[in-house]
Amino acid sequence: MAYYNIGKIVNTQGIKGEVRVISITDFPEKRFRKGNTVFAKLDKPKKLISLVIDGVRKHKGFILLHFKGYPTINDVEFLKPSVLMIDETSLSDTDLKPGEYYYHQIIGLDVYEDDQFIGKVKEILSPGANDVWVVQRKGKSDLLLPKIDSVVKEVDLKKQRIMVEIPEGLDDAN
Repeated sequence: MAYYNIGKIVNTQGIKGEVRVISITDFPEKRFRKGNTVFAKLDKPKKLISLVIDGVRKHKGFILLHFKGYPTINDVEFLKPSVLMIDETSLSDTDLKPGEYYYHQIIGLDVYEDDQFIGKVKEILSPGANDVWVVQRKGKSDLLLPKIDSVVKEVDLKKQRIMVEIPEGLDDAN
């Protein structure tokens, strides 16, 4: 089963078993909801722990979570620091608008301009106004493609390929 990062537990909050979470999801209201199951990825020992959220509130830029069966600070101390994840069954295509994709759907796709293979998307950066897709090319430096309609023409998840039009000057390696 595949798991996807949604947040990071950075500390505890108070003595009643709450943890401070920094959200790294576009859907915090949906992911951090009472009754949802999340998974904490622990470093030592390396394992996933299933947690059911039974309390959620916001405080000073953090999301504070409380988990069922963990009533005190001593019960949640071992969770910090850890990454919070959801499994693939928690994903829904209704979360996305047309033309939007989950990162895991894009990473690894082949990129073509006309019929010429450019490379594969290896990473997605989120520097500001729009995402930037990092395309790994053979024998050349990585190409940084802004995720805008004038550059990314078509994403075909079935064929596992992306059609692009690289503007003049964007690829200095040519």
